[in-house]
Parts: sequence; structure tokens; C-alpha cells
Amino acid sequence: MSLDIKLHKEDLPDQLILSDNIAVDCEFMGLNVERDSLCLVQISTGKNDAHIVQLNRDKYNAPNLKKILSDNSVNKIFHFARADLLFIKKYLNVSVENVNCTKVMSKIARSYSDKHGLKDLIKEFTNNDISKNLQSSDFGGELSDKQLQYCAKDVIYLHKIYEGLKKILIREKRDRLYNDAIKFINCRVDLDLASFTSDIWSH
Repeated sequence: MSLDIKLHKEDLPDQLILSDNIAVDCEFMGLNVERDSLCLVQISTGKNDAHIVQLNRDKYNAPNLKKILSDNSVNKIFHFARADLLFIKKYLNVSVENVNCTKVMSKIARSYSDKHGLKDLIKEFTNNDISKNLQSSDFGGELSDKQLQYCAKDVIYLHKIYEGLKKILIREKRDRLYNDAIKFINCRVDLDLASFTSDIWSH
């Protein structure tokens, strides 16, 4: 498969026009939001394209990127949105609106499986077997071609996965349950930022 990968420094270009239905993913220096910075944000329109923004980690001045992330008219598909939205809010200082999360969708729709990772969903819904070996690589410096390919493959399949999961949710009459659950996502992020990381509903 030929991928159209474009690397942008600091922000999306002014003249770039994206669709109103995009897939989004992020790369960090680690998983501790207080210690590890947000390095990359990658976006796909679902047409084998990936726009990868390498952020300026001193300023995080990315007005074009921030505008599209906060635009409520644009559907944004994430996988494990909770983590990406946490880092976006901490470092870009925006709340992402109109969010869908394929991990949450999978957990509600695919009760026949306990495998809800992106690699598993890509295999089931697109029949592609991707490698996650570069998941823990250094995204804070110069990016290799292999890293760019890895970042692209984290977003290019999300539209197909989203549509596949949506069909299951509707068929199993669980779409309303998912729609109600995903409304909680920004509150869940605020709880994480306030250090309430455990299940607040537990005993």
C-alpha cells in the first residue's frame, strides 16, 4: 500500500484543507503526562494519507492544529482517546470536541473478544497485520522513515475500524450505550488531570 505521508514542523499548513471526518493519534515521550511531553499529532482523512505534526515542545504554538481539534463540526476518531486527549489538553491547552474512540467502541461492541488493541482491530477489520515494535521508540528527535510509517499506520485504518464497529453497535442495539459513554470522555480527562486515575465508580 502506498501511503501519502507529509511531515509538518510545528503546525498544520495554513492552506491545508481536511475533511469533516478525521482520524487522530498522538506520540509522547512516555505515559506520565506531568513528566513526558507531547511530541507528535498525526491526522488522516481516511484516504491512505497522514499529516504528521512535529510540535515545538518549547512553545506548543500550533493555532491551525488547535482550531481543527476544537472544531465541533469535525468528527475525530481516536483509538484510546483518553490518553491522547489528556496530553492534548495538558500541552496544547485545548479540549477536543466531537470525539469517537475505537477502543471504547470495541469494548462495548466486541463482547466476543478481550482483545481491544489497535493491532487486533486492524487485523479484524482490514486484514492487515501491522508491527507495533516502534511504539516505544524516541519520537522527540529526528524521525526515521520507519517511525513515520509507524505513525501513519496508527491513523490510516481508523475510519474503516470505526465504520465496522459502528455497524456492530447498531446491530447489537448498543449504539445508544456507546453514545452515552463517549459523552463522558472529556470529564474522564479532567479527572485524570486532577489525579483521579482510578475507577471513581468502584466501591
